[in-house]
Amino acid sequence: MTEKGSTVDLLSFHDRVVVVTGAGRGIGRAHALLLAARGAAVVVADLGARVDGSGIDGDDPAAGVAAEIRAAGGRAVACRADVATEDGAAAVVEAALAAYGRLDAVVNNAGIVRTGHFDEIPIEEYRRHLDVHFFGSLYLCRAAWPHLIASGTGRVVNTVSAAMLGNPLMTHYGSSKGAVFALTRNLAIEGAPHGVLVNALAPGAGTRMAENSADSLSPDVMQYLRTQLLPEHVAPVAAYLTHPSCRVSGEVFNAAGGTVNRLAVVTTEGIHEPGLTIETVAERFGDIMALTPQARPETITLTSTER
Repeated sequence: MTEKGSTVDLLSFHDRVVVVTGAGRGIGRAHALLLAARGAAVVVADLGARVDGSGIDGDDPAAGVAAEIRAAGGRAVACRADVATEDGAAAVVEAALAAYGRLDAVVNNAGIVRTGHFDEIPIEEYRRHLDVHFFGSLYLCRAAWPHLIASGTGRVVNTVSAAMLGNPLMTHYGSSKGAVFALTRNLAIEGAPHGVLVNALAPGAGTRMAENSADSLSPDVMQYLRTQLLPEHVAPVAAYLTHPSCRVSGEVFNAAGGTVNRLAVVTTEGIHEPGLTIETVAERFGDIMALTPQARPETITLTSTER
């Protein structure tokens, strides 16, 4: 089947079982709904936590989204588990196996956020952000890994943020997302021999988490987020990265408001001076910094069977 007026084949997910965490609301919900609409069996995982991670709201958003999918004729089960714990992550994977007997892809979308100055945020808050973002992604990948290998076309999509490159009042949040970026790159290397491809998505959308970050953003940016950047603009990128036809690994993609681009880590040509001195570094610092055509993106090499 093709899209109207297009020769592009519609991508089907009918043989895919996908876990989406943080799928009860916002961007995660959009991921789950789109994947299910294209035929995937979805495990909707969401603890129902408050956006700053301070507790549980008391509702069960995962069950609501799973019911919404089933009412539309799709396949979904809900799992209310805390992926920031090993047992919780294992429970999410077990939910997939119990319902569908396999697991093909994981979308690590669960997250928390609050804002504050570097020297005022308690150290416990740094640990909590690492627990949810880094360890949550790590635990779920560890639990899912043998099943992703068994799939033959296992896929992982981690969620990072532009904040990992620097954002006011977000050192704790941005640094935890930087850890997820490093996890993505290293898992891409680990997964390559097994056909497991691992990429990351840096989304932008007007969600509860964006609202909770309002102190770090200008009023104009917040208004733009609320009106122009929808979760539905992000979901197609996440969905493609879970599809067997995706053939890249270790990459990061920005997605917001219909704009999608690659965030690349590059190594510049720099300089080579065997007799390097402090003064040489100072004098040739412009050459070290220069983004010339010789600058190369740092990519993960896949074997011919994964390309």
